[in-house]
Amino acid sequence: MRFSFYLLFLLIISLLGCTESKTESQEIPSESFRNEVAATEVRVATAERKSFDYLINAAGKLEALSEVKALVEREGYLEKVQVLEGQFVQKGQIIATLDRREAEFALEKAKINLTKAQSELEVLKAQFQLALESKDPQVVQTVEERIRVNSGLSLAEVELKEAELNLARCEVRAPVSGKIANIKFKEGSLVTKNAEFAEILSTDQLLLRVKVLESDVPLISSSQKAEIYPISDPQNALDGRVIAVNPKVDENGLVQVTLSLNSSKNLLPGMNARAIIRAPQSNSLVVPKDAVVYRSGRPVVFTVEGGKESKWNYVEVGRDNGREIEVLDGIPENSTVITSNNLQLAHQAPVQIVTE
Repeated sequence: MRFSFYLLFLLIISLLGCTESKTESQEIPSESFRNEVAATEVRVATAERKSFDYLINAAGKLEALSEVKALVEREGYLEKVQVLEGQFVQKGQIIATLDRREAEFALEKAKINLTKAQSELEVLKAQFQLALESKDPQVVQTVEERIRVNSGLSLAEVELKEAELNLARCEVRAPVSGKIANIKFKEGSLVTKNAEFAEILSTDQLLLRVKVLESDVPLISSSQKAEIYPISDPQNALDGRVIAVNPKVDENGLVQVTLSLNSSKNLLPGMNARAIIRAPQSNSLVVPKDAVVYRSGRPVVFTVEGGKESKWNYVEVGRDNGREIEVLDGIPENSTVITSNNLQLAHQAPVQIVTE
């Protein structure tokens, strides 16, 4: 009995000791617990109110400023092609010729008819000499006109000009200066009137046509600066500017914007390129993009309180340019925001600011 009583006494003492230890452990202050946790090293930045460049990204294809078709102006056999694709030609330069024999025969015939009409004119002048010597200028003018028509001289002169024009049309000339592209025919081909012989591209000035979202159109205006990155050289940006904005939205909610390039070196029409149009936004509260993290789908920015502790702030964000992001609401101006080691950071966690 004494032994059983002794065991019961020890059991009661043990239970009371555990309860007291548990109570003492629960009474440890949370502040003391945070002080025992190692501070997270973070980098920081300042939420500044400043001018903010919103970047509008779009892609498209390069085009020549002028793309003109060189047409064959008469039917015939292509006798000679005098250019190669990629060759630069001046405006008016002969780039191909047709068989000239038929046109040359027509020209010789027109010259003969003109000579015949001139001879007939002299005969008629002799017959109407008295009328031509009249003192009335109106009578003289009327007689001269009738003599020219009756002699066939007027018609012969028109036919000669027409024959000369047809002979000139045996030469295909460049309508503008530029580079030859897409030659359609080979020597010996039978071509029809108004057939397209080739294209001429003015490659010294290139354009880039891109599609942007309709929501971005109010931020774009003529002469706005842009950076253009050709796919052939994506590391080097070319200077460009907006020259036209199509006033119509297409079925996909996109608007065509045309940009000009300041340089066309090593570029060709048809190449793919990416454009970044800068749309300056004034008086925006801006933080580095790394300062914004997402928790449960909502943007959060951690600020530093008292230089030692993090603070969780839900924010409303606006536009971003890849490096910085607008904060529309949620933190005050000049706040110290955390930009590193913030993905798993908790509210009121101890932090240590590092500068390197």
